[in-house]
Amino acid sequence: MTQNVQVSDPYWLQTAPGGAPRPALAEDLDVDVAVIGAGVAGLSAAWELTRAGRSVAVLEAGRVAAGVTGYTSAKLTVLHTLVYDRLRRTRGPEGARLYARSQSEAIEHAAGIVAELGIDCDWETRDAYTYVRDPGRVDELRAEAAAAEEAGLPASFVTETGLPFSVAGAVKVTGQAQFHPVKYLLALAADLEARGGRIFEGTTVQGLDEGEPCRVRTEAGATVTARDVVVATHYPIFDRALLFARLSPRRELVVAGTVEADRDVDGMYITPEENTRSVRTAPLADAGRRLLVVTGEHFTPGTGDTRERFETLAAWADEHFPGVERTHAWATQDIDPTDTVPMVGPLHPGAHHTYVATGFGGWGLSGGMMAGRLLTAQITGEECAWSGLYDPRRLRTAVREAPALLKTQAEVARHFVGDRLRPTPPVEALPPGEGAVVRAGGGRLAVYRDEEGALHAVSPRCTHLGCLVDFNAAERAWECPCHGSRFGTDGRVLEGPATKPLERREI
Repeated sequence: MTQNVQVSDPYWLQTAPGGAPRPALAEDLDVDVAVIGAGVAGLSAAWELTRAGRSVAVLEAGRVAAGVTGYTSAKLTVLHTLVYDRLRRTRGPEGARLYARSQSEAIEHAAGIVAELGIDCDWETRDAYTYVRDPGRVDELRAEAAAAEEAGLPASFVTETGLPFSVAGAVKVTGQAQFHPVKYLLALAADLEARGGRIFEGTTVQGLDEGEPCRVRTEAGATVTARDVVVATHYPIFDRALLFARLSPRRELVVAGTVEADRDVDGMYITPEENTRSVRTAPLADAGRRLLVVTGEHFTPGTGDTRERFETLAAWADEHFPGVERTHAWATQDIDPTDTVPMVGPLHPGAHHTYVATGFGGWGLSGGMMAGRLLTAQITGEECAWSGLYDPRRLRTAVREAPALLKTQAEVARHFVGDRLRPTPPVEALPPGEGAVVRAGGGRLAVYRDEEGALHAVSPRCTHLGCLVDFNAAERAWECPCHGSRFGTDGRVLEGPATKPLERREI
C-alpha cells in the first residue's frame, strides 16, 4: 500500500490568483439582500442579484471560494452518479426532467458567463460517465441511461471508455464541462464588486432576526439590515425547518498528481463502487502533462482512520495510473439530503424573506449555480419551473423516504450517546502530532500534542449541538460526527454549522 500521504492545500487554492484579504464588516450596513457565504451558491446568487439591480452584501467567515468550493473535484455535469432512475420513481418523469433541465441550464449559463467576462479558468468541454465494473450492476446502469435520456439528456449506455481498465458498463452524457472553480469565482466576485456589490471576508454571522426588514448580526457586533437574506453556508448555520434532521455530512478524500498528456482519460468518471471513485484530469502549464484528480473513500467526519483512507485512495491511483507523480492530497465535505434533491428556497414554512441553499450531495458546482438563479428568481418575483422541486419546505418526499431520514437521526443519536461511553486513553499516551478525547480533572478534554510535545486542550463538546468531537489525524482537526462541524487544534471553527470555537481549556 502507498504510504505517507502528505495532506496539502487543494490544487485550486494553490494555483489561484493571490490578493489581499477583503476587510471584515466593521459597521452597520443597509442593503437589499444579505448573502451569508461566499462559495459557489452564495456568490452565484449575489452576482445574479446584483445584475438584477439589487444592492447586495456578501458576508464570508473566511476567504472567498476558500471553503468547500475550493476543495471540490471541479466537475460541472448533470450526471450525478445514479439519480435519474431514482427521481423517475420518487418524483415522477416530470420531476426528473425538471432536475435535468435546471442543472443543464445552470451549466450553460456558467459557460456564457465565462465567455462574457473572458474568465481564464481552464474551461474544458468533456463527456461525463458513471461506470461499474461489476457485471451484476449493468441493469442498474441501463435503467439510469434510459431515465437520463427520458429526462432530456444526451445520455446513452456504453461499454467503452477512456479509462485504462475495462468496465462492465457506463452511462455517458456528452457535452459536460470541467474548470478551475476558484479562478471562476474570483472573477465573479470582482465583477460583482465592479457593479456595486460588497464582499466582507473574516465576518462570521451569529444571529438572524427575520423581521421586516431582516437583521443579520455578526460576531464583531455589526448588523446588516436587509429586505432579504440568503443562507448559503453549505450546511445551514440556522435550523428553522428541521433541516438538520434531513441532512447528513460526508467527507471525501482527493489525491492528485501529474501524468503525461497522452494518458489523459478524456472524460470525467465516477463509480458508486469501491467506496466511490471519481477520476478526471486538468490542464497544466506544461502542455506535455496533465493533473490527474482522483477522489473517493467517503466517510462521516470524525470517524475512523483518515490516514489509512488516504493511503488506500493513493494506492488505487498508483495501481490504475502507474507512474503518477503525486503532488496534492486534500479532503472535501459534502452534505447529503435524505430525499435526494437539494434544498433551495424559503428557509422554513413561515419564511417570507429568508432563503437557504444546501444539500447538494456532492454536486455543489452545478447545484450552486442553479441555486443562484433560482433564488434570484424567487427574490425578484419571477416564476421558475423548478421552484417546487427544490423547495426546502417539502415534507411529502421526506416522509416517503423516511427510512433514510430515520437512519440519519439514528446515527446522530448513536454518536451523541455512544461517543460519551467510549473508553478514553491517558493523555500521557498521546504521541506528537496526535489528538484524542481524554479524561482529565474529572471530565473530558480534547487534547492535541504538537510536534514539540506541547499539549493543547479544548472542550470536546461541539458548539453546534453538543456532540463530542473526534480527531482527524491526517488533517489535524477536530470533527463532529453528528453534523460535520470541524475545528482546528486550537478550537477555531474550520467548517460549520458551528459558528463558535471550541472553548480552550487548561490541562
